[in-house]
Amino acid sequence: MQVAVRPDSPALAGQDDNDRWYDIIWRSFADDVKRAAAALIALGVKPGGCVATFSANRPECLVTDFGCYASRAVSVSIYATSSQEQVEYIVNDCSASVLVAGNRTQYEIGRRAMKNCPSLRQLVVIKSIELEEGDTSTLLWNDFLALGKEEFFAEVDSRTAGAVPTDIATLVYTSGTTGEPKGAILTHANYDQALWIHSERLTMLTPADSSMAFLPLSHIFEKGFTYVCMMIGIKVSVNRDPRSIQDTIKQVRPTLMCAVPRFWEKVYAGVHEKIAEMGFLQRQMVKMALKAGRRRNLHYKRLGLPVPRWLEMRYQFFDRNIFARLRGAIGFDHPNIFPTAGAPVSSELVDFFHSCGLFIMVGYGLSETTATVTCFPVKDYEVGSVGTPLPEVEVRIGDNSEIQVKSPTVMRGYYNKPEATAEAFTADGWFRTGDAGYIDHNGALFITDRIKDLFKTSNGKYVAPQMIETRIGIDPLFEQIAVIGDSRKFVSALIVPNMEMLKALADKEGIAYDDPAQLLSSPRIHELIEKRLAKLQEGMAGYEKIKKFTLLPREFSMDRGELTNTLKVKRRVVADHFADEIEKMYQ
Repeated sequence: MQVAVRPDSPALAGQDDNDRWYDIIWRSFADDVKRAAAALIALGVKPGGCVATFSANRPECLVTDFGCYASRAVSVSIYATSSQEQVEYIVNDCSASVLVAGNRTQYEIGRRAMKNCPSLRQLVVIKSIELEEGDTSTLLWNDFLALGKEEFFAEVDSRTAGAVPTDIATLVYTSGTTGEPKGAILTHANYDQALWIHSERLTMLTPADSSMAFLPLSHIFEKGFTYVCMMIGIKVSVNRDPRSIQDTIKQVRPTLMCAVPRFWEKVYAGVHEKIAEMGFLQRQMVKMALKAGRRRNLHYKRLGLPVPRWLEMRYQFFDRNIFARLRGAIGFDHPNIFPTAGAPVSSELVDFFHSCGLFIMVGYGLSETTATVTCFPVKDYEVGSVGTPLPEVEVRIGDNSEIQVKSPTVMRGYYNKPEATAEAFTADGWFRTGDAGYIDHNGALFITDRIKDLFKTSNGKYVAPQMIETRIGIDPLFEQIAVIGDSRKFVSALIVPNMEMLKALADKEGIAYDDPAQLLSSPRIHELIEKRLAKLQEGMAGYEKIKKFTLLPREFSMDRGELTNTLKVKRRVVADHFADEIEKMYQ
């Protein structure tokens, strides 16, 4: 549709090898999709056959997705950070015959995978690299597209015309904090419904917007939102390296961007660091601005109430002189909405950014529900909640406070896993999310924790670790945290501090140390952190509070299996790797 309406308008923007941005117009995108679909047919991919994409975000990932859809193939995304073992597991599970790799590292993993994956016959590499000597099973991207000759176009058209809503569109493999990945079967009917309900809720989006695809396109959150943007005709800039996001935001200046809470926590920390460096009068001005912004945006705008004229004038003054500069410094000069999900979001973060004129649209969804189940409406949203259900999405609370969902967006089941599929649904057909929560009197959904993460202390008290970790994580001194306490007398924590901030704190307090290990074990440092933790945990029940903690010298990592590809902590792995440190806290 966009090709007919705006053929020469930019559909996507990508980065070349020198990180310079370039536009891809709708006409060119459509041509590449047709070529990719024809090339897949030339390679022998049958309707229903799986094509895996193993790459960081690149425009070619979207070309591959839509090329699969046009040829009735199934698109399977693999996180760019996946290990050899994970790649081989997914390729074997879905019997993928083609693997599209992003760069040399992923190409080399793909080459090794071919020895252990009988179905895998062809590699395609997006980045122009030198192939291994004697490699006859790999094509570079341009050579792959060149296979898509016009002689195959009739077959592409025939397959597209023969597609039905029940065809599988994608397999989205859950990263999972426990167990092996499971491929959620999402059909074209799931996507059609998801696109429609998002267009009903997100009425503020227009083709004049611009979006940044920052999160991995292998994640249903970013993939789904990018599809919504493309449906509306919004240009999507595809950010390749998440580590460079602060620079690329300033280059692109998007009005929309999906993010996880950790992104906003880092922005929040950076802003408060700048505020702390201001003089007294400037700090007071910021304090007054935030007070006016909070009152205007949360007490009136949020509730759909008319803003008193005196407050609106006050807010506009602060918006021009303080908030606009703050937003511009981040790269959000003309903000619209910023969908945020993937982990619990601190109410303090939402309060702060909404006061500054940045609409953090908190939501909740899963791979199995084709992304969004709930999100903030434009008005009458509850801070602390994950919003209200989208149209035609039903949510109820089942046994053990489990959130359960019924909707046309819910997956068909898990690929090749009938037992896991049966366990995922109730007897009356509701999808069991595995998350615990409640619905308030206004219909807003609140999440308390993952049911599998909830633990009981030896005193019989149930504790929600994610809630505690979200509270503590708002402090920029704490880079990562894992709360411990299952069957223990009290709650403890493994804390990875921000070492640069910890060193600055030590210097400020006059604490001498010879090396990082001495700093981490300093009694004075522990005393200062105890005070910070006590303040952060004010209002919590006594049995929920962290009684002891250990400062770790290294971060939890994906390479060691301690984090999922979506950066969620694998609690069992962390507990195993740091068993000695944990036991010492309970001696």
